[in-house]
Amino acid sequence: MDATTNGRPAHGVLDCTRPTRDTLCVRLGGRWTIHEELPSTAQVQSHLDVIPPVKRLVFDGQDITEWDSGLLTFLRKLGDLCAQGHIEIDYSGLPQGVQRLLRLATAVPEREGARRGHGRIFQQVTAVPEREGARRQAVRESVLVRVGKKTLAILEATQALLEFLGQAAIACGTLRRGRARFRRADFLLLLQETGAQALPIVSLISFLVGLILAFVGAMQLRQFGAQIYVANLVGLGMAREMGAMMTGIIMAGRTGAAFAAQLGSMTVNQEVDALITTGVSPMEFLVLPRLLALVLMAPLLCIYADLVGILGGAVVGVGVLDLGPRQYYQQTVGGLHLTDIIVGLVKGTVFGIVVALAGCLRGMQCARSAAAVGDAAMSAVVTAIVWIIVCDALLTILYDILGV
Repeated sequence: MDATTNGRPAHGVLDCTRPTRDTLCVRLGGRWTIHEELPSTAQVQSHLDVIPPVKRLVFDGQDITEWDSGLLTFLRKLGDLCAQGHIEIDYSGLPQGVQRLLRLATAVPEREGARRGHGRIFQQVTAVPEREGARRQAVRESVLVRVGKKTLAILEATQALLEFLGQAAIACGTLRRGRARFRRADFLLLLQETGAQALPIVSLISFLVGLILAFVGAMQLRQFGAQIYVANLVGLGMAREMGAMMTGIIMAGRTGAAFAAQLGSMTVNQEVDALITTGVSPMEFLVLPRLLALVLMAPLLCIYADLVGILGGAVVGVGVLDLGPRQYYQQTVGGLHLTDIIVGLVKGTVFGIVVALAGCLRGMQCARSAAAVGDAAMSAVVTAIVWIIVCDALLTILYDILGV
């Protein structure tokens, strides 16, 4: 008779029953650790080979008192047996910790040949012929095949984007209910990184953009003796378009790339997997505070960029066109309306959301290698800039329809 503790077996035991005609239930109990003599998968396989055939395998693990990697190894071997026999397997009857680790173990597909006992030299020798064969296969592919693969890749990328946006929306709903889990200290640090630390580069770029707008306008308006309207041109251009646009592009190259690199490094170091294993949502803990930081800071940076750009235009108007400071100020105030400022703020907020989503998306999609982190940062910048241009065009068309 097996030794028991409080009515439960002391070491790992299993028992197989058939609750239904095509279902096999495996009851596990006791201590399933590497230090114990554990049952073999052959005991379960003997029940899988009987007639009528088993189509579904379930578990009952309520009697498990202790477990470690010994149980996970047994379950992985049993999963391989079920995969060979096309048997559906259900892990819901096991402890929650076991289920999370099993999902984590199957999240990354096993590399082909990883279990082979060959040395490093053999792998290096066989690598070159495999690459050459892959190149020959790529050459033989027709144009239609390549177009089909590109189409499938675009569809998969679109599906991943929609899934990410859905998860971000769910995280925002959790925040609205006051149940989002992220550290407030991290959020305050992100506010500083995306806001105050971005002021120098935003100041420089916005000032130069204001100068350029004033010079371009002066070259044309001077022909008609209408230099005074340079103030209107710079004010409207910065408030409605260039302030938000340049701020968005700066944040894409600075903050979006940083978000992608940070989350990509965490993915490579398996920190994201650790959050999932402990039951913490990466969308709430990592993505949500970054999204909120840019949503709050982008409009403020947009207003600051507008003011610095108008100042740059004033330098040209006062220093080159011989306009008076008071005259330039009055012309700027008279040419700007509250609607123009709101239009720019809406664009700036949208661009901030786009930059945050692009950076976090590419960071979460990062592959598990050091080179992939750089690729994720580059992809985040490109994606953010493209999305910014598209959103700007759509908003401009919308404003024209609304008459604002």
